[in-house]
Amino acid sequence: MACFLVWINAIWIVLFAMFDAACSSYSEDQCSWRGSGLSQQQGSVEQISLHCSEGTLDWLYPKGALRLTLSPRLPSVAVGPGGSSSGLITACVKPSEHFHGAQLYLERDGVLELLIGDRLESSPPPRVRCFSRLPGEKVALFLQATPHQDISRRIASFRYELRGDWTARLSPTDSLFPPLVVSPEACRPCNNTEILMAVCTSDFVVRGNIRSVVEDDNLRAAVIKVSATRVFRQKYALFTGNSRLSRRGEVRTLLQCGVKPGPGSFLFTGRVHFGEAWLGCAPRYKDFQQAYTIAKAAQQIPCELPVD
Repeated sequence: MACFLVWINAIWIVLFAMFDAACSSYSEDQCSWRGSGLSQQQGSVEQISLHCSEGTLDWLYPKGALRLTLSPRLPSVAVGPGGSSSGLITACVKPSEHFHGAQLYLERDGVLELLIGDRLESSPPPRVRCFSRLPGEKVALFLQATPHQDISRRIASFRYELRGDWTARLSPTDSLFPPLVVSPEACRPCNNTEILMAVCTSDFVVRGNIRSVVEDDNLRAAVIKVSATRVFRQKYALFTGNSRLSRRGEVRTLLQCGVKPGPGSFLFTGRVHFGEAWLGCAPRYKDFQQAYTIAKAAQQIPCELPVD
């Protein structure tokens, strides 16, 4: 009988250990974190550090708090137009559509600023928020669980992006996203130097025509529908189609820039933010050809591009 009781106790110990491990388990790499609040004590703060320029965080059954430090391996300076540098790093956070169970704060030098609040079931999805960090400034994200009797359906999940070069054409500050651009010069056409740099540093470089422009009041953005005749480079599959001459895609830009559909071929460049293409420089292709030819003859092109 004693042996039987010992055996039963051993089984319960194993089952309890397995349950405890399941509750406290989480996956963590250099870019993303996924974990459960079931193992956290009320009032406790778990420290997390991620080291990529983009990634995700999924906090299941939020309880207690998380403090997230983002230390991306970015270039030591932020490169702007003409090679200028500021050292500024900008981060944007995009909550999931069903962000529940926690509030997200920006912790800057010990002071908390609410970025994303807990939301009701009937509330619209929270917007993306952006903030900037100067060199040497101590910045972290602080997630505080909100009390709920039923936490089984609560998941606080978001994606993040950090860049050291958004100031080149897109200058996010402590504001809603989109739009990314808040600079008064955001709609200013690029000069030749900026165009040539954009060809080298953009996430996408595409020659194409504007099929239509659709205004999205919710995004406060204009969606440019593009027929791509040549894709020089794209970081993601933004412009797709059955053949090289029938690729199509979308590029977003500020509503106040007043982009209208028109004839002619353009060179579209820009950045990808949370899977969406945002416009940087977009000269007419013949104007780009002229600037590229002159710079190449003077041996002043920052990178090669097979121009027709």
